[in-house]
Amino acid sequence: MRKVRVLMGGAWTARRVLAWCASLGIAVAVLVWSARGIGLSPIELVRGLPWVVDLVSRMLPPNWAFADRLVRPVVETVQIAIWGTLLGVLLALPLCFFAARNLSPNPAVFHLMRQVLNALRGINEIIFALVFVAAVGLGPFAGVLALSIHGAGMLGKFFAEAIEEIEPGPVEALRATGARPALVVVFGVLPQVVPSWIASTLYRFEVNLRAATILGMIGAGGIGFELVSSMKLFQYRDTATCVLVILAMVMTADYLSSRLRARVLAS
Repeated sequence: MRKVRVLMGGAWTARRVLAWCASLGIAVAVLVWSARGIGLSPIELVRGLPWVVDLVSRMLPPNWAFADRLVRPVVETVQIAIWGTLLGVLLALPLCFFAARNLSPNPAVFHLMRQVLNALRGINEIIFALVFVAAVGLGPFAGVLALSIHGAGMLGKFFAEAIEEIEPGPVEALRATGARPALVVVFGVLPQVVPSWIASTLYRFEVNLRAATILGMIGAGGIGFELVSSMKLFQYRDTATCVLVILAMVMTADYLSSRLRARVLAS
C-alpha cells in the first residue's frame, strides 16, 4: 500500500511539473506574440536615446519665473480632485450596499450593480472628460464630473468589498431582533467599514489629483493645460517647471494622505 501511495505521489508530482511547464510555455508564447504586436525593440530605444537627451537638455534649467503662473492652475487642480472625490463618494454610497453580496436583496440586483460599477470604472476618465467638455464646455467642471463618475465605479467596488468582509455577527443579531434594514446598516455595518472607506477615499483623492493633471490637457482645467500649452509652444523650460510642480504636488498629497490613512487604520 505504501509503495502504491509513493508511486501515485510521484505520478502526481510529474503531472504537476508538466502542467507548470505547459503554463510557462503558454506564458512565453503570449509574451513573444504581444512583443511582436507592439513592435517591442530595445534597439530602437537605444537609437532614440540621443533625441531624449536633446529634449531634456532643452528643458534645463527650468524657468522658475514661470512658476508664478502656475499658482492658480495648481489650486484649480486640487479643487478638481477634492470635488471629484467627494461626488464620487456620494455616487458610490447608494450603489455599494446593493453591490455587496451579503446585503444585496437578491442575486439579480447584486450582479446588476456589479456590472454598473464595472462600466463606470471601465471607461477612462479622459473619455468621460471629453463627453462632459462637449456637454458643459471647457473648464474644471467637466474634469470634476469625469473624475466623479469614474471614481464612483472604483469606490463603489472598494466599499462593497469592505462590506462583504465584515463580521456577520452584529448584522445577524440586529436582524434577529427585527431591526429595519436601515438600522442594520447604521449599527451593524457602518461601524465596521468606515475606517476602510476613509482609507479608500484618501487613496482615491491621490488618484484624482494625478488624473486631474492629465485632464487639463484636453481642456478640463488644471495645471495640465499649462503643461500641454508650453509643449505646443516649444517652451520646454516652462514645461520642466510644470513637471516639477506637478511632481511636488503629487508627492505632498501622497505624504499627507498616507499619514491620514495610517491614523485612520490604526484607530
